[in-house]
Amino acid sequence: MRHLIIGAGPAGVVAAETLRQLDSSSDILLIGDESEPPYSRMAIPYLLRGRIGEEGTYLRKSARYFEERRIEILQERVSTISTDNRSVRLESGNVEAYDRLLIATGSSPTSPPIDGVDLPGVHSCWTLEDARSIAARSSSGSKVVLMGAGFIGCIILEALASCGVDLTVVELENRMVPRMMNQVSGGLIKSWCERRGVTVLTDTRVEGIASKDSQLMVSLSEGEEILADLVINATGVRPNTSFLEKSGIEVDHGILVDQNLRTTCKDIFAAGDVCQGRDFSTGDYTVQAIQPTAVEHGKVAASNMTDGQEVIHRGCLNMNILDTMGLVSTSFGAWEGIDGGQSVECSDLARFRYLDLQFDGDVLVGANALGLTEHIGVIRGLIQTRLRLGVWKERLMDNPLQLMEAYVAVAHGVSDGRKPTTSS
Repeated sequence: MRHLIIGAGPAGVVAAETLRQLDSSSDILLIGDESEPPYSRMAIPYLLRGRIGEEGTYLRKSARYFEERRIEILQERVSTISTDNRSVRLESGNVEAYDRLLIATGSSPTSPPIDGVDLPGVHSCWTLEDARSIAARSSSGSKVVLMGAGFIGCIILEALASCGVDLTVVELENRMVPRMMNQVSGGLIKSWCERRGVTVLTDTRVEGIASKDSQLMVSLSEGEEILADLVINATGVRPNTSFLEKSGIEVDHGILVDQNLRTTCKDIFAAGDVCQGRDFSTGDYTVQAIQPTAVEHGKVAASNMTDGQEVIHRGCLNMNILDTMGLVSTSFGAWEGIDGGQSVECSDLARFRYLDLQFDGDVLVGANALGLTEHIGVIRGLIQTRLRLGVWKERLMDNPLQLMEAYVAVAHGVSDGRKPTTSS
């Protein structure tokens, strides 16, 4: 049996490891299109902050890790897949055959349709090569414009601010992290950053970028112009599916899969950012471009690629945890709420504390939290277990901060308001 994995990110690496654990004899080939050992993109901001070296971004630290597990690594780009011939063609012209194939090609940054976005000095922050270019231009006092204040943008923001740059963040939406936090919590993150010297321009669009002397001139939608030494594009990502044209593998936003992460073609699976997998909260099939989902996908897909195994993917919980200059924000599940559901919020704006809970009947289905890290595990546990809260739902409507008490009570089967008892 020959297992071939396209993509050497977290989904691909975990899948290769899982395959080797379940199948000691088959060949495993892991194909990555960068000239680096398999690494985590989420570690790049720590590299920019100087907390780790490049080796610290590597997913597995031992130089012989993959060799010792008989996982072959090939650093090439796949150009096409032939499902009829059960093979992939590389850009070098070489062909690699497979018995079972996993597509874990991840995603790539998107660029806004503006003039100058491809000028020298304009970079995404997605690869180690990007990180090297950014580090060369982001010394203390450098003027930096960051386009995008989403999850990835805010991680980059943290790294840049620690370098002492003069940072301006430009976000098209009316708040920071708009796909993770609501208007109140997203607005609080903006205020927090501004108090720490970062200029944050929401409801603002970059209209164009031009060279001016040895710098870049960034034109904004309000007519303002900003001189910058470096512009970083963090406006979004899209799944890497273009090479699948004419392959017969069906693609929507991402690759379509079933409950076992099989694609529409025999013996081909998908995982990670490129995969349109099941969402735990809604049951719908969507792309969740977060590393925990990639890891879970990799394990499930690999299990189903081996003979005699069948693992059903029940769905990944959409969960994000973000540390922005010391302020931790979290979102879970259906944080925007559901039709017919109820919600409650509490806040201490002066102390940057905020909590919003979303319910379906007496079941917690989503939440936003800011500055309240002690509730992270409880919120996740309540949502993932779908515990019925009983009378504790109304108690939480009165005081959302009673989450721990509610969880302990319902986890012990006490939903009528009585305290749980312990046996002697």
